[in-house]
Amino acid sequence: MWTDPLFLLVAAGCAVVAIILIRGIASFGKEGVENAKRSNKYMRWRLIAQFVAIVLILIFVYFRRQGG
Repeated sequence: MWTDPLFLLVAAGCAVVAIILIRGIASFGKEGVENAKRSNKYMRWRLIAQFVAIVLILIFVYFRRQGG
């Protein structure tokens, strides 16, 4: 499975979502208007990254069910 490029792409997508989530949560703990704006920006990017990761997972499942 680790040699499958599509699986590696899915794993990378999930890792990106996790990194963005951690950075966004870390920004929540800091005070100030600028940190609040940055935290909201991270959470918006997380939503986009999650959407891309879910699409990649669906593509992965589709191709694996087709026997490819």
